[in-house]
Order: sequence, then C-alpha cells, then structure tokens
Amino acid sequence: MLIVTGANGKLGRGVVEQLLKRIPAKQIGVSVRDVSQAQDLQERGVRVRHGDFASSESLQHAFEGASQVLFVSTGILGDAGIRQHQTAIETAKKSGAVRVLYTSHMGSSSTSYFPPMVHHAATEDMLNESGMRHTSLRNGFYASSLVGLIGDAVATGELIVPEDGPIAWTTHSDLAQATAVILAEKNWDGPSPNLTASEAIDMEGVAAMVSDIIGRPIYRKVVTDETYRAYLTAQGFPEARIAITLGLFRASRNGDFAQTSNVLADLIGRPPLTLRDFLKASLLL
Repeated sequence: MLIVTGANGKLGRGVVEQLLKRIPAKQIGVSVRDVSQAQDLQERGVRVRHGDFASSESLQHAFEGASQVLFVSTGILGDAGIRQHQTAIETAKKSGAVRVLYTSHMGSSSTSYFPPMVHHAATEDMLNESGMRHTSLRNGFYASSLVGLIGDAVATGELIVPEDGPIAWTTHSDLAQATAVILAEKNWDGPSPNLTASEAIDMEGVAAMVSDIIGRPIYRKVVTDETYRAYLTAQGFPEARIAITLGLFRASRNGDFAQTSNVLADLIGRPPLTLRDFLKASLLL
C-alpha cells in the first residue's frame, strides 16, 4: 500500500488524485490529522486514517501495511519540526515500508540563507542515517509563494522587493503529477534530479509579466534588505516570517533556485505549466 501523508494539503491531495488515475484506490492510504476533511477520499475507496507527526502511535496506525510512504514536509522549522520528521522516518521504518519519499527542495542545503532549505537538508541526513531506501524529491520553488510576494503590487503598481536572483517557480499540480509517477513507476534512490519548470525568472521579469497580464504597468522597485524589513514590519508581518522572506531573497541572489531541468516535463509527459499561465489564473480570479 502507498501511504501519503498530508493528504488534506495542496500537494498531498494532488498526489492522491493523480495516484487514483494510475492504481486502484484500495492500494492507497492517507495519513491526515483531520479525517473529516478526507471523507471524500474514503468514499472513493482510499484508506483514511488519523496520523499526527507529533504522535508515533498515530503514525504506526496510519502507516500499517505500507510498502512506500510519501512523507510531505510539515513546514514546521526548528527543533520541533526536526523531531516530527524523525518520528515519521522511524515509524515508516518500523512499519516495514520498503521506501520513503520525502518532499525536499532543489535548494536543500545545510548552509542556505533560506531556513527551510537547512531543514530539508537535516531531514535528508536523517533519511540517509535511517538505512532505509529513500528518495528526496528536489522540488522546484512553489509558484503559489510568488503570489504572496507580489502582494499589493497589482493595486499599487509598485513591486517592492530587495535585490534577487532567478527562481524556477513550479506549480503544485505539476509536482503532484510527477510525484505520483515516481511513486508508481520509478525506483530512484537518494536525491532526485531537480523537478522544476522550464524557466527561471527574477522579480524584474515577474513585474513585466504581471504588467502584461493585468494590462497596466507594474514597476519593480529595488530596496535594501533593511528597508524591506521595515516595509514588512509596517505591514504587521511577524519577525519569523520576515526572516524567512529575507532569507529567500538572499538565497536567490546566491543562485540557489536558478537551475532548471527537463526531468519534470519528462515525467508528466508535457511541458510544465508556465509561470505566465499560473499567474494569469491566480491574479485574474
């Protein structure tokens, strides 16, 4: 049985939907914190069980009979997040799963300026130390994050961000399809090739793209990191989120998210959704 954690989230649910196109529902199980939100999956024949990364007992029940476990990162940083990921890895091993797949990132690095990348690197280290077969899915940067960075620029006409570098923005839907293919058909061990869209775009390019989509000019205004911090603080952003956002720009300036690959396109059998099409659908709702 293939177990998918976080199946009430955007990526996890997308993977389950893609798996249902490829294998019988009875071969799919999901581990979710709120089973009531996954009742539709249960009605379609998917095994739905409560699983919480903070509780090894719940995960033991959720992972019962697993052949593979897709372990979707919780997004919780720091020691608490590492402990939860360690619990998930240990429980998958106890369950007898042959392989664990982890939703890592193309920028995974213990020295990254962007805190989530350090977290991914630490989790990959734990997978290596577990002795289990595992695949780290080096996902491209989620394009949905860009909508938040654009913020109120559509209304103000000014995209205020620090100096940056190109990022290979990639959609959840494309990554979900690729992950289902890897689960059902591929036996990769260790880090996967980068799973990215076919282009990397900086914020200057984003501003031009948004201008074209909405039909009026959006100007990209470059500010210092300190000025951007003050700008976000004035908008009420918490310090933790500000630090992460500034880390993103520092890492992109370092080129951490600029590399693209054709592997995602090969897996899904078509070109990935372009950033332009994604933004058009997102901004013109």
